[in-house]
Amino acid sequence: MSAREVAVLLSWLSCCGLAIWRYYSKSPDYRIFSTRSIIGLEYDGTSFTEWSVPETCNVIDKRFPVTELRCPSPGVYAVKPIVVGPEEEERYLFVASSHICFLWYYRVRHFFNNLTQSIIVWAYDPENAATEELDGSAKEPSINSEVLSTQMATLGQKPTIYTILKRKVYLSNEKMKKGTWNIEIPMTMEDALKEIRGNQVIFQDCFVADFLILLTFPMLTIPEIPGYLPISSPPGSQLIAFRDTCIFACVVLVTDRETFQTNDSFRTWTRVRVPPDILSDDERHNVTDVILSRDGVIFYINGVLYLKSFRGFIKMGRTINLPDDGIAGISSRKWCWVKYLFKAKGRRSNLAVWTENEIYLGYILFKFARLVTTTELKNILNLPVTATVTIHSVQYTGHPLEIAVFLNYCIVCTVTKKIFLVIYNEDTKQWISQDLTLDAPIDSVFIPHFMFSALPELILWNKHSIYYYFNNFTFTGILQTPAGHGNLSMLSNGSIIHEVLIDYFGNILVKMENNVMFYSKINIGDAIKLHLWTSNTTKAWIFLNTSGHTYFLYAFDDDIIQTQDYPLHLEAKSVTFKAKDKCPYMAFHNNIAHLLYFLDKGEALTVWTQIVYPENNGLYVIMESYGPKILEVRHNISFEVAFGYCTKTLLLTFYQKINYEGTDDYFGMQDNNTGLVMIQVRPSEYSKACSVPQKVFQIAVGCDNKKFIAVKGFSKKGCPRHDFSYVIEKSYLRHPLSKNLKVRYNWKEYGCPLRLEFTEKFHPLVQLFDDNGYVKDVEANFIVWEIHGRADYSFNNTMAQSGCLHTAQTWNSMIKLNEHLPLEEVWGPENYKHCFSYGIGKPGDLNQPYEIINSSNRNHIFWPMGHSGMYVFRLKILDPNYSFCNLTAIFAIETFGQIPSSSVYLVASFLFVLMLLFFTILILSYFWYMRIYRRYINEPLHKAPRKHKTN
Repeated sequence: MSAREVAVLLSWLSCCGLAIWRYYSKSPDYRIFSTRSIIGLEYDGTSFTEWSVPETCNVIDKRFPVTELRCPSPGVYAVKPIVVGPEEEERYLFVASSHICFLWYYRVRHFFNNLTQSIIVWAYDPENAATEELDGSAKEPSINSEVLSTQMATLGQKPTIYTILKRKVYLSNEKMKKGTWNIEIPMTMEDALKEIRGNQVIFQDCFVADFLILLTFPMLTIPEIPGYLPISSPPGSQLIAFRDTCIFACVVLVTDRETFQTNDSFRTWTRVRVPPDILSDDERHNVTDVILSRDGVIFYINGVLYLKSFRGFIKMGRTINLPDDGIAGISSRKWCWVKYLFKAKGRRSNLAVWTENEIYLGYILFKFARLVTTTELKNILNLPVTATVTIHSVQYTGHPLEIAVFLNYCIVCTVTKKIFLVIYNEDTKQWISQDLTLDAPIDSVFIPHFMFSALPELILWNKHSIYYYFNNFTFTGILQTPAGHGNLSMLSNGSIIHEVLIDYFGNILVKMENNVMFYSKINIGDAIKLHLWTSNTTKAWIFLNTSGHTYFLYAFDDDIIQTQDYPLHLEAKSVTFKAKDKCPYMAFHNNIAHLLYFLDKGEALTVWTQIVYPENNGLYVIMESYGPKILEVRHNISFEVAFGYCTKTLLLTFYQKINYEGTDDYFGMQDNNTGLVMIQVRPSEYSKACSVPQKVFQIAVGCDNKKFIAVKGFSKKGCPRHDFSYVIEKSYLRHPLSKNLKVRYNWKEYGCPLRLEFTEKFHPLVQLFDDNGYVKDVEANFIVWEIHGRADYSFNNTMAQSGCLHTAQTWNSMIKLNEHLPLEEVWGPENYKHCFSYGIGKPGDLNQPYEIINSSNRNHIFWPMGHSGMYVFRLKILDPNYSFCNLTAIFAIETFGQIPSSSVYLVASFLFVLMLLFFTILILSYFWYMRIYRRYINEPLHKAPRKHKTN
């Protein structure tokens, strides 16, 4: 933050309230806080005298309330202002020794015509950068940054973008232009977490730090329309905000004056306003909740939901299958699970709306459906008929398919009630009661928030206290402070809880309305008060940015929005160091790189975790799972002691050992052994001083819908792209027709046909792919059939040559057994039986063609030589133990060649008959002409006329 921005912010924050002091770094998000960093100190108050700093650190002028500090040696330094009156709190600054001095800066250009993003990257030094580079508004590098990037490029530096989830790599294919690199990447939702990495190039003994970013499809903000009116919360109320679950930069903020929307963490923003003829003035200024979705902004006003979108402003009621009024609340998902396993043929909801007695789930494009009523829930949960049951709230859990419903329960509903919890699974459609029951006053309201964890873990809070339910409801209580108070208001001058921020690393940050904050972690039953960071009268909210770091958002009365980075990790280190709270281990590592792993048949997943701790502490790693019991787990623990430290490594292998061959209910057996299992690994003991106390991931046992197979050598390139028709002779069909069959060749589906000569046999080589590309060659058994019914082809191996001990399955035999099924369903992994055992099948003729192929049995398809033809084959994996997916592929083959000549014997016979006929005719003609000759040789041709006598 520049000096000018500090002065402006101080003038806003110092108008009233308590005196506070803070520090800042030029490095965004405090990513670099080292001996090379200039640490800014600022005091907001009127009683300042001077700064108390260690002698080993250098300060420009300790008599100025705004000054700069530099500590040339690494260590922990106590710093505080000396003031007139009550002593100010002391902070402990952790100054590191690091060779990381430079950072990556990036900006994004979106190209919707080809759904790509152009990432422009350069290196910069935070200590010598331009103001625009520090606040994230730079369009091009400063002079210093351009020189730095160019110099590093000459040394071999070149940034690369790595995707965390899919492990893809994108390089810069263009030459450096004006000190910047350009990297093209595709727009994606499933692979949004990316990291800019550079080569290990050193310049002035310094490296460039890798930079984690969240980059996905751009989410547009709703434009302002002239003449529309502001929509806001009640006058004098606190800020109301909502952050998109997966796109941290997209936020909607409701103040008591306006509503603001941003898609870049409030570097820029627009006002959200509504038409003047739908809401009254009282309704426009009475927003009590807000939700941001991909289709617009949803406002909750007086028990009614309203939607502001690009298409207009409407009331959400019976037109979308919701009640017109009487709505008690709305919630959406808190954690971003892009990929998950959904076994059932259904949809996953993203919104939950409830009244006192009904729950509605919302799906894409705001399609709502009623889930359940309290009357139905009483029957499902076997509750007494006389009991009064109402819906307290509905929240999404950390599990991607589960929804938590908190119910109010009472018999005599006058003074107290019980709040209990049931969880609904959208996949299995089951309701499960949980071990959570809370006695509360009849009018009390609690807000729940589930943690990012494998087990169901959550916190509940009212105005004054935080209730925690950790480790699958086995570790519960009220969050306590070191002073022994469970009532946080008592330590906050009577202020009430305003916001609770929970991140993906298990940090819990509680902000009171007067901006006093408390800090805790998952699975820890106490909290510690943080140093005061901002004025107690400033309206503020805490968010996570696209790098996962926290920042303050301030809203002032003149509609000015200001952001400020908040160093949560440094502030937590300071208060835990002061409280002498130490992390019991030195390091906790693992190789878990993905949030979701798919496990197919025959596959195993092996991960390791490692903990390093002082000798004799007795720590170990705990593995916990939640979900169906469908996995076997093999543990392997190794232990090493050296130089007073213990290193313990836990190797975990997850697998299944189930044989699906020969089962009577193949699909039912598959369904019983598939599902989503949540796994987490964590140290057996940790404290608030530890970073990243646990690692959470999913194992989806079942079919990955991104997996597919293809036959090697076939593609949709290299041939004319057009459809055509051809005719199949009726006698060539498996089931002959009364006339020839005319077929339309669909190039888009079939691809380019492979041309083979009559004499050339064909053995398909099947390859497995996923969304990352080629995986491996398929070695499992498979079958092929011509999709249009051709049967004028065969296989070169016989059953005997393949080693069968009884007759193997064939297309003809399977068609007879399953006459009621279409051809593609008569034979598959669900009814496959091998022929290599005397105990299975029946004896018979083993000289029949063996119609099952794999990569090693050398079974080929061969063609008739009397005619050419076009064959379109479908291939299916037959092995029941290969995959949960129904893996099929399609390929086409066109045969050609010269039609072979007739038999020599046939030709000779034909010629003999022809010659015999010729000589027979010749002889007969000879005798015929001889007869004529003899006749006319004895009789002259012309007889002389006779003379007559005259009398």
